[in-house]
Amino acid sequence: MRSFRERNPITLGVVGTVVIAAVAAAVFGYEDLPIVGGGTTYRAEFSEAAGLVPANEVRVAGIKVGEVTDVGLAEDRVLVTFRVSDAWVGDRTTAEIKIKTLLGQKFLALHPVGEAGQDPDVPIPLERTTTPYDVTTAFEGLATTAEAIDTEQLARSFRTMSETFADSPRHVRTALDGLSALSRTIASRDAELAELLGNAHTISATLASSSDEFRRLIDDGNLLLTELDHRRTAIHGLLTGAERLATQISGLVADNRDQLAPALAQLDTVTTILRRHTADLDRGLKLAGPYFRLVTNAAGNGRWIDTYLCGLVDGNRAPCRPPRPGEGGGS
Repeated sequence: MRSFRERNPITLGVVGTVVIAAVAAAVFGYEDLPIVGGGTTYRAEFSEAAGLVPANEVRVAGIKVGEVTDVGLAEDRVLVTFRVSDAWVGDRTTAEIKIKTLLGQKFLALHPVGEAGQDPDVPIPLERTTTPYDVTTAFEGLATTAEAIDTEQLARSFRTMSETFADSPRHVRTALDGLSALSRTIASRDAELAELLGNAHTISATLASSSDEFRRLIDDGNLLLTELDHRRTAIHGLLTGAERLATQISGLVADNRDQLAPALAQLDTVTTILRRHTADLDRGLKLAGPYFRLVTNAAGNGRWIDTYLCGLVDGNRAPCRPPRPGEGGGS
């Protein structure tokens, strides 16, 4: 076998580049590989996308089994491509786009039924798919429609109809009078209604832009509740132990009340005496300070006591004071 140095470097470079490209393709597109991929790819036809986007979840009975990989237009309908793993999809399976959160996030729900498996090359037909009603989109459309209405013209139209049917039967005139009053009310509240719908649109847009934060908040709350549920036994044991401790303390006090009452009474007497002689105690502590300092100085040089006896000999009778350095004296 020849070494790499003996081989053609151009051939080695080409082969190495092909191998690196194949490894990179396998790493970044392993989910699309037929054996080690992320599952089976199916398609479904819908009348509209209803806000479904790639990377949305695919669920069966509330459990995530895959994700949406593509949402595209196929003539007069929407073709949704999704990948499913570890789940059976029957040949009469129905698909439904559902609302995941109140902020408008969607997911694809599958209801697997049928005698045989669904053919991945045959999309789930439009007859077996449904889409949700999006409240946010409805509010946005209502705001746009309300802004385009000429309320003054509408009021004039209702008044003209009321005047035209003035000689009609009573119930017809009553209905038209009500319509005329309604039109006047709408015309008088046109600015307020427009502001209300505009604010509703702003709120819905804000909530939609903050969907990730709300989802994290809900997930964190779920984690907290789950941890509390896991610690439920420990918390119950703690509360039960505290209750038993309180019961034992109550019993101890009840059983020793005859002994505790005199002891507490004597303790109260002692504290009263100490409180009454607080000034004497303070003065005693002040006087004890210099005394103990002198005792410490006298006995602090070794295993003897340093002292001075005044007038013990004739030469040290007057003045009776300790000799200073350089003076004679006895001790």
